[in-house]
Amino acid sequence: MATRDSVEGLLQQCEDTIRYAQKQYEESSLQQHYNNDDYTSALQGLEQTYQDVCKMALSANSQQRDQLHRMRLQLQELQNKMVLQGY
Repeated sequence: MATRDSVEGLLQQCEDTIRYAQKQYEESSLQQHYNNDDYTSALQGLEQTYQDVCKMALSANSQQRDQLHRMRLQLQELQNKMVLQGY
């Protein structure tokens, strides 16, 4: 079973990753994609964090799985926006 601390730590990591990716998405919109490396790094961070959430969900209780599922949806939504915008 996943510990409360490990789930909270992962959720914090998710929030940090989302903040970074949103910043790159916004900058990319303004700068017309001059920061491709950072944009790609943000996408890779979203994917890695998404995979971490999926792994953690396997050993989580029902309440934790619900939290992780909601976070996974947020990660996917931002990932999709960034891919559709392109770089």
